[in-house]
Amino acid sequence: MTRKTAKTRVRARRRRPAAARTRTRAAGETAREIEAIRQQIAQTAAHRPPRWNADPEDVRRSVMKLVLTLVELIRQILERQAIRRMENQTLTEEETENVGMALMRLQETITELAEQFDIDPSELNLDLGIGKLM
Repeated sequence: MTRKTAKTRVRARRRRPAAARTRTRAAGETAREIEAIRQQIAQTAAHRPPRWNADPEDVRRSVMKLVLTLVELIRQILERQAIRRMENQTLTEEETENVGMALMRLQETITELAEQFDIDPSELNLDLGIGKLM
């Protein structure tokens, strides 16, 4: 074996295989993605949602706002389900009418209670720090 051939073999052994180079590039991309996610989390944490006001005079209103928000969310889910069932024709005409009336009455009740507690219907939403619930 000549010296030149021996050096070439040593260099060949030192070079990483193509798969290893690809893994290194992929790891670099993953590290950048992780860093981007960390920055996004930091930005989200910096813009915390408003804290609950524990003012004794405002507790009833705050609780009612939370309850109405959850009821409105459930109403919207039920409405979407009813629409899907109507489109798939799995409801009779009578069932469709009953579901429609029930959802309308539920919406009216939510609106009445919101007015009673001086809550604007646009306030019926939760900010969980990751975007609005509805």
